[in-house]
This record gives sequence, C-alpha cells and structure tokens, in this order.
Amino acid sequence: MFFLSLFLPPFFPDRRRAPDLTPIFINRQHPHTTTQEYEPKMLEDIKTLILDMADADDLKTAVDATLKAGVDPLALIDLLTQTLEEVGHKYERGEFFLSELIMAGYLANEVATLVKPHLGQTTRTTRGTVAIGTVHGDIHDIGKNIVIMMLEASGYEVRDLGVDVSNDRFVAAVKDGKPDVLGISALLTSTMQHVKGVLDALETSGLRHTVKVIVGGRPITPAFAEEIGADGYAEDSVKALHVINTLVTQRRHQP
Repeated sequence: MFFLSLFLPPFFPDRRRAPDLTPIFINRQHPHTTTQEYEPKMLEDIKTLILDMADADDLKTAVDATLKAGVDPLALIDLLTQTLEEVGHKYERGEFFLSELIMAGYLANEVATLVKPHLGQTTRTTRGTVAIGTVHGDIHDIGKNIVIMMLEASGYEVRDLGVDVSNDRFVAAVKDGKPDVLGISALLTSTMQHVKGVLDALETSGLRHTVKVIVGGRPITPAFAEEIGADGYAEDSVKALHVINTLVTQRRHQP
C-alpha cells in the first residue's frame, strides 16, 4: 500500500489534513469533563480522516489519543463498520475511485490494528468467519486481497487460503474451519470451470449445506453464479461486503 501514499497527495490534495485533537486536550485541561462529552467528536474526527484519505501517521495519532482518553475500543470498531459502509456508498455513486476505495480500506485496517490490543479486556464478537481463496490454476489475488482488507476492517475473522487453491483445500477449509461463508475467486476465463468444481467437491463431501458460498472475479457473472448454485455473487469488494453481511445473517438463522 506504500505506493498509494506516494500517489495520493497530488491527486487528492484537499483530502489530507492533520487530526483535530482539541477535545482530548480540553479533557486534560478540565479533568471534570467526561470522555462521553467528547467521544462523538473524537470518533467523527477519525471517520473524517479516513474519508479524507489522511496521512496514516496523523490517523494513528488521533486513534492513540482517543484510546488514551478512555473511549471504548468497541466504539472504534463500530465506527470502522459505519465508515466503510459510507466508503462503499461513495464508490457506488462514483464519488470515490478504486484507488480511494483501497486507501480507505488500508487506513481502516491501520485503525483496526491499533485497536486490537485494547480488546483483550472487553467482550467482542466477530461479525462472522470467512474463508476465501483463488481457484486452482489462477494466481491473481489483488481483488481477493482487497475483499479481505474490507472484511477484516469490518470485524470479520478471515482465513486467506491464497491462490491456486485446489478443490481439496477448499473442502478442507470448510471441514476444519467451519466458516460462515466461503469466498471463491477466479480472474481468468479459463479457470471459471474450477469455481464450479469447488461447489461440486463440497457436494460430494457432504459439506455444501454447512456453508454459504460467494463467488466473484472478472469473468464471473450473476448468471454463472446462479447456474453453478452459488449463494451469492459480487463484482467488487463493496458488493462482496454487502453480500457477505446478508449471507452471514442467513447462515445464523438457518434451522
């Protein structure tokens, strides 16, 4: 992601600003002031920094200060979910380009990394578990990696199966990891057949009913996804997050 930080400033000069830590300094100067009074402002600042594609160091400074001020780490995790949903809407409306989508996901991941050590003494339930990989014969992973980044920043536990994943490895991931959702990616037309092969292997192993399956990648279409019996389809990471949210909800309400 470093290369993005090199190119973002010239393209988005008005979207980078230093964090406003005024609420934190006020809180220090006035000890009788409660964190709750300034928590909305601190959280809003962090959201704005992500949406403005701020410098990662500025964002880290704001997050560190917010945590030291006593804001509940879970509030920051919830904030990331809300922020990424807004990023997704902006992308769908054409207000954000792919580079901004990637950068926002990267910044959200930076926040999640900072918050994780503070979750030890608080109860946090993951939104769900997802195993995801690129099919046999295909070594493309950038789309898959963007989806993983968005999922992790949104509170999902993700197992990255990598690229050139055999049917047996997909089946083993479902059998051993028991994910809520299995993501299957293919970027080459010649490897589309292997997407169907994974679903067939799950049927043969008797595991198909235990997991929701989402498929995606450049050559994949909604019609193909329906034809092979997938539970969901997404053409990009934003749609993937929305579809996985829906699939996890369905999975949790299965009899």
